[in-house]
Amino acid sequence: MKKSLIAFGAALACMGAAQAQSNVQLSGLVDMYAGSMKLAGNERSSQVGSGGMTTSWWGMNGTEDLGNGLKAGFAIGAFFRADDGTPGRFNGDAFFARDANVSLSGNFGTLKLGRSMAPNFLPTILFNPFGDSFTVSPLVLHGNMTSDYFPAAKTTVSDTGWSNQITYSTPSFGGLSANLHYQFGEQADKNSANNIGVNVLYFGGPLALTAFYETADMLGNPSPAYTNGNKNSNWMLGGSYDFGPAKLYATYGQSEKDVASAKTLEQKTYSLGLDVPVSKAGTVKFAYAQTKSDWTAATDTTRKTATLGYDHFLSKRTDVYTAVMYDKDERFSSNQSGTSAAVGIRHRF
Repeated sequence: MKKSLIAFGAALACMGAAQAQSNVQLSGLVDMYAGSMKLAGNERSSQVGSGGMTTSWWGMNGTEDLGNGLKAGFAIGAFFRADDGTPGRFNGDAFFARDANVSLSGNFGTLKLGRSMAPNFLPTILFNPFGDSFTVSPLVLHGNMTSDYFPAAKTTVSDTGWSNQITYSTPSFGGLSANLHYQFGEQADKNSANNIGVNVLYFGGPLALTAFYETADMLGNPSPAYTNGNKNSNWMLGGSYDFGPAKLYATYGQSEKDVASAKTLEQKTYSLGLDVPVSKAGTVKFAYAQTKSDWTAATDTTRKTATLGYDHFLSKRTDVYTAVMYDKDERFSSNQSGTSAAVGIRHRF
């Protein structure tokens, strides 16, 4: 009997050690809003929508301690539209479009294989007061969202996530870190087709700085289109400073792409932002972005977008928000401007 108890205790100890060495977590976020929305060039739409401040998503991730400071990890994550339960950010989006990767990390940094963030993503969402909002953040809208009638409007030609990629992330050196990205095109007879990029992030007390550069032959998700040798490049510099009573943001970037035969589009974008805490739980937010588009053999145009909002946390996991946005785009001969207003709730799990 005594030997049996000893054996049972040893088995429990081994199980405890195994559980301590590996873990899997389920997490996600649901974001819903109600509003009247109108971007320049689009028609007005009164709606209950998903992803007012953050695109709704769910996923799983885990790590295993391999010993000697080495860890293996994985992440799978899917976007969804919570207003109607549809998977993906849009029709045809890959199911695990947010994450689908495996990684190995240690003192050398992290090496990741599979689908994960593109170089443009972190610098864009961390250096504007509305974060990763694809609904009301002026900087995100200019970089990643098009008008229904003007597909060339966005400055980032590739997706915010890259499939078929190798990513290397350095350790942090005094608050400074970098991520190197290489996406394989996997196109028959087009071995030179690929996406390459890098971003750098620095966080030192109240000051934060960033930069990214990417060049793209592959244009999107779920089925990347080959650009047939056209030049597509994009870079940005950004910074923020937290003064205490307010946090300031600023970015400047340029993009260049061949959008048609003998036609080149160069775009220059700057943005300014402000976060002002008005209580322990609430923050007033303001952001402005302006993009000047220089067309070859066409009239230069300017897009201007400004958003004023308020975000209030009811708990660590739940916040409510409201925002009003004005968008004007000179590319359109008529219907050049639009205003949007939304109220929403965001819950993390």
